[in-house]
Amino acid sequence: MESYIELLKLILPEFLIENFNLTSFKNSEENLHLYFEEKATAPKEFASIELVSKGFLDEITIQDFPLRGKFVYLHIKRRRWTNKTTQEIIKRDWTLVAKGTRMTHEFAAFLKEINR
Repeated sequence: MESYIELLKLILPEFLIENFNLTSFKNSEENLHLYFEEKATAPKEFASIELVSKGFLDEITIQDFPLRGKFVYLHIKRRRWTNKTTQEIIKRDWTLVAKGTRMTHEFAAFLKEINR
């Protein structure tokens, strides 16, 4: 089981593998869809607050580097948390998508470098 995680770290953004679980995938002739859910570990910046996981925010889809001639799409579900005391909804501030695109920062930087 650990070996596939090490392999994923070579082809996907490291923060994704460290903070999300791969829950499923769909592979077709043209596309590879990978589905991730944020791990159930409370945000460190709220360690002093008692939080309860309350499901997920809407899924986002990000295009990543093509693999073996297939378009790769990352489907990501982020957790939302409730502060037990104030009932305030809390979520991590992930910056997953490069501004103005539907791609990961790494893929956007790669394309920008090729363009030069």
